[in-house]
Amino acid sequence: MFDRFGSTDTRPGSAGHLVDAVVELLVGDNAHVRYLSVQEHGPRTWQVALQRAHVGRDASLKSSSVALGGDYARLRSESLITERGGESDLLAVYFGDGSQMLDFRTLQDHAAPSSRSDLLFKGAVEDRARSVYSGLIRIRHEAQRANAFQTNRNLVLSEGAEARSVPNLEIEANDVHCSHASAVGPIDDDQRYYLESRGIPPAEAERLIVLGFFDDVFDRLPVPSLIAPLRRSVIEKIEHRDPIARARG
Repeated sequence: MFDRFGSTDTRPGSAGHLVDAVVELLVGDNAHVRYLSVQEHGPRTWQVALQRAHVGRDASLKSSSVALGGDYARLRSESLITERGGESDLLAVYFGDGSQMLDFRTLQDHAAPSSRSDLLFKGAVEDRARSVYSGLIRIRHEAQRANAFQTNRNLVLSEGAEARSVPNLEIEANDVHCSHASAVGPIDDDQRYYLESRGIPPAEAERLIVLGFFDDVFDRLPVPSLIAPLRRSVIEKIEHRDPIARARG
């Protein structure tokens, strides 16, 4: 399943847009669902979106999101595992530039034993853009032997950009395996030096590092034909950085 959201009216003086998108995925017993949403709204669009999934017995969900557009764009992604043996994988790539604000809120809710969830969200911000990630793993009392993992990593490419990451755990069971991790920082100086010392220009080195940062998520997207155009969209954002922010960075 694939959804593409885009509102690209950039005419001067054009009215703004509000997108209120709601997607509910009902993954029945023994079912296997792959879902991808791509958000490429124009710079005058606000989004408040909800994606909610219910995962049944021995069922699996692989839900992926790519967020590149919008002025303010919020996505709340929820996965509720209601039956034994259910599995949920949540992936996201996001890149903010200009004055964008990208806001992500996730919930991995385990309400059944022997269930599993894994989340990997990776983002980058440049110019004056901001991103916020707030995620919760909830393990209910009845969800013994649950396995849940949550990882959010962010690159800050300009001095004026900002990324925040707030992972959370709420565990009521006593036989579980859970972890969460987050990181916010600039491009690693050693990686940059390694490439530049081999004759790669600074701008090209940065592009390669950012694309490599996203590749493990891109490679897992459920629609392979979209990987190349989405990579090109990321490259365009890198190459069209705000000149003021570039000078500061």
